Amino acid sequence: MRSVIAELTARPTASRQIAIGMGLLVAVEVLLALLGLFMPIKPLLRGWLVAFAIWSLVPVGSMTLLMIHRLTGGEWGRAAAPVLKPAAAMLPLVALAFVPLLVGMTYIYPWAGDPSKISPDVARWYLSMSSFAVRAVIALAGWSVLGIMFAVGLGSRLLAGLGLAFFGLTISLVAVDWFLSLEPRYVSSAFAAMIAIQQLLAAIAVTVLIGAPRIEGKVAGDLGALLIATLLGVVYLELMTFVVAWYGDLPAKAAWFLTRSGSGWVAVLTTAIAFGAVLPFGMLLMKTVRRSRRGLRLAGGLILFGTILHIVWLLVPAFDHQIGVIVGTCVCLVALCLMARMIGLALGPMLEARDAE
Repeated sequence: MRSVIAELTARPTASRQIAIGMGLLVAVEVLLALLGLFMPIKPLLRGWLVAFAIWSLVPVGSMTLLMIHRLTGGEWGRAAAPVLKPAAAMLPLVALAFVPLLVGMTYIYPWAGDPSKISPDVARWYLSMSSFAVRAVIALAGWSVLGIMFAVGLGSRLLAGLGLAFFGLTISLVAVDWFLSLEPRYVSSAFAAMIAIQQLLAAIAVTVLIGAPRIEGKVAGDLGALLIATLLGVVYLELMTFVVAWYGDLPAKAAWFLTRSGSGWVAVLTTAIAFGAVLPFGMLLMKTVRRSRRGLRLAGGLILFGTILHIVWLLVPAFDHQIGVIVGTCVCLVALCLMARMIGLALGPMLEARDAE
């Protein structure tokens, strides 16, 4: 770890880019707080949550893929490393980006502003502001350590196994805390697993979209197969959640889906399924597309598009003033992506040079 820090300080250009990127993130968060003094803060913070949910998919998914590759090996992981490692190394920034959500949780989560929105035993033993913060800090701190360790190549097979177990436990908690508790009466045992698989899907999609030219031939085919597997996982869990809720015919579950059944939200979901799932799935079934750099990039781009729409469909209907939330989401997401791209360009060459040693 010390050698990585020393190498970073020896590269003034990379250090400057990283500092500018981190400064951009802090500046956006400060601007968010200042805007809250002159306009309604709820749409801003809710837009930040949705943008955070979309943007954090890739760093968390990259960390998980690096741990999986450490256990299983394979050329696909070495070919994907130039994208996965810088993304995983940005997990401390994911933790920093979560700060506005911790500070403003009473404006985002109905149970935080009014504990009577949930059962007293749930409020007492699980869903309180203090326990929410503790779980978030534990998860983000642990992910940050794991992301950096595997990004710089210091993670062992034992740590990978333990890290995957830690990830499985923490994502089961925080996915419910951060996203599902926006409508606390609705519960779904498959929701956290769906978010975890969507993180893997987003990380692989970004890898094939902007990855190194070495992603071709058999390696491209392997990554295409991983895209198929993770895409099917997300679709299966979403579909089965709907089927189980439909058969159960429970008021809380029905209300959650009815909130998302307006013509506009049905159009969003239909577009996500058609262009983000069905079309890329059909493309990836063809071996020539899976082994084609251009075909993979097109499929990855479509999957990312569908993923963004899916997260928007999951979260935004829980809020009022939805137009303001969507506008805030777009602005915040652009800022987060610009910051991540700037820091990723600085970290990439450094991590590749370290791998070559």
